[in-house]
Amino acid sequence: MSRKKAQAKKSAPVVHCAHDEMVPIESLIPHPRNPNRHSEAQINLLAGIIAAQGWRNPITVSERSGFIVAGHARLLAAQKLGLLEVPVDRQPFTTEAEEWAYLISDNRIAELAERDSAMLKDLLQELDTGAFNMNLTGYDLAALEELMTQAAPPGEFPSVGSDITTQFCCPKCGYEWSGSPNPNKTPATKSLET
Repeated sequence: MSRKKAQAKKSAPVVHCAHDEMVPIESLIPHPRNPNRHSEAQINLLAGIIAAQGWRNPITVSERSGFIVAGHARLLAAQKLGLLEVPVDRQPFTTEAEEWAYLISDNRIAELAERDSAMLKDLLQELDTGAFNMNLTGYDLAALEELMTQAAPPGEFPSVGSDITTQFCCPKCGYEWSGSPNPNKTPATKSLET
């Protein structure tokens, strides 16, 4: 075994995730139809997470085509780390269309999540003790600073009687309307001054 292979094997990250097999990295084939592009900053963050925490998700390969259908960024991070083998989960797909749909949905579904900024900020503040590498959250220093300095959302508004008419004016466009603060009640009048 060459010195490089011995070093890579010795320092390989722990595999925590379920997987079918460990596969030589050079045998993996990125899907030629993968629409996602990964920045160097993203790959650096992911490589740091894999190096520190090990493998939490395998690279998913289609049994039908032999292409990667999920985990392209993990492959790039593994290459950056100089790993020789990676955990692979092989998945059966009946048709090309089914495979493509999974390739697309793997990232799209995560994009649809709504982030609770206040909860995220609380979690980050609890982690930020100085003893923990905050890059392991997937946020770089600039993104962390932006998240941590965001103004807190307003608390609950006091109750207001539904019979009280309130005047409203949009500070950007000047649109004015009056109505009840009751969200189930339609505003009484509308006007737009130009």
